[in-house]
Amino acid sequence: MRVLVSGASIAGPVLAYWLNRHGFDVTVVERTPAPRRTGGHAVDLFRPAMTVSEQMGVLPRIEERATGTHRMTVRQEGVRRPVRADLSKIFGAASDRHVEVMRDDLSEIYYDATRDDVEYVFDDSIAEISPDGEVRFENGAPRRFGLVVGADGLHSTVRRLVFGDESRFATFIGAHLGVLSLPNVTGLDGELLLHVGVGRTVGMYGARHIGDARALFLFRSERALDVHHHDVPRQKELLHSAFRGMHAEVDRWLDELDSTPAFYFDSITQIRMDTWSRGRVTLVGDAAHCPGPAVGGSTTLAVVGAYVLAGELARADGDHTVAFPAYERVMAEYVRAGRASALSAAKTLIPTSRLGVRGLAQGARLISVLPAGPARALLRLTTKSARLYNSMTIDDYAPARRPQR
Repeated sequence: MRVLVSGASIAGPVLAYWLNRHGFDVTVVERTPAPRRTGGHAVDLFRPAMTVSEQMGVLPRIEERATGTHRMTVRQEGVRRPVRADLSKIFGAASDRHVEVMRDDLSEIYYDATRDDVEYVFDDSIAEISPDGEVRFENGAPRRFGLVVGADGLHSTVRRLVFGDESRFATFIGAHLGVLSLPNVTGLDGELLLHVGVGRTVGMYGARHIGDARALFLFRSERALDVHHHDVPRQKELLHSAFRGMHAEVDRWLDELDSTPAFYFDSITQIRMDTWSRGRVTLVGDAAHCPGPAVGGSTTLAVVGAYVLAGELARADGDHTVAFPAYERVMAEYVRAGRASALSAAKTLIPTSRLGVRGLAQGARLISVLPAGPARALLRLTTKSARLYNSMTIDDYAPARRPQR
């Protein structure tokens, strides 16, 4: 059976790997001219995603590319003395298996694991999908596939073509984010510098192997700002307006906006759908159920979802009428929990009051200085993400016979 996957970031290559392992013929189409190297920010892989990566044979490479961020300095807006925390203890309290890695690095690793066995078509995208599997592309000739999977992110083209406009499924959760690459002039290695104020948080971190540094800006707004996700000049104006004057150090980071080689801006939005499947088409990762960029553990959900979808298709011998509902049943509970976790994380990371600002700083310090047992207990009481990621379990999908063509 021939399967078309749209998107070559995270979920797409992971899905392609497992579909190929189960005997499917896979084509991945990606609108960028080459594998993505867009800067991006650090993402977290928790226990189940690390298990999937280990089974793919790529975990050593992922661990080699880990950011190694283990210290955090928190400056509360208007407070002179910073708070310092041990991030390794905080991550250890949250999950018994975890790694932080740059999104671009992770995408490259998953792509490298599949490029010799999977057909990749770059610089193209899907323009139309017919119910019988005929796919028309923006550039290439039409082709027919048994199944089509949208792994093309928050602003999914496949979702729009098959299910309707994004506005039907997108729920704004009260904040926006921006990410930029900038020179690592202070030589940050293993440290996160965090500035926190009411309604706004910004952090800068670096790692030796990436050469430069990243700044992540998060700020609250009552409604989604009227700016297109491709209108970069307007997005940069919004960041200047939201953060200028917060701290001299933050102002220096903002000064890099005009010269940064990589920049990303978006609303923190959840995708909420009653079903991710229609006919021969289904969605995976952020295209199906984004819990919120930067706050919801979407990378772990994407990796696990791709693994589960491939496994259920193999278990059903390629019968999508059986596999798609099974895939959605397995993932539904985790997706609901991911949404709740994202809402909680956004409230913590972008405090709405001075008390919340102080609570974030002092809570991080307290967890990092407590012994492991009490630290885990405190984190379980104050966050939903620890319970979610440690409770996720995945089946062992044994290789099936080659699906019928």
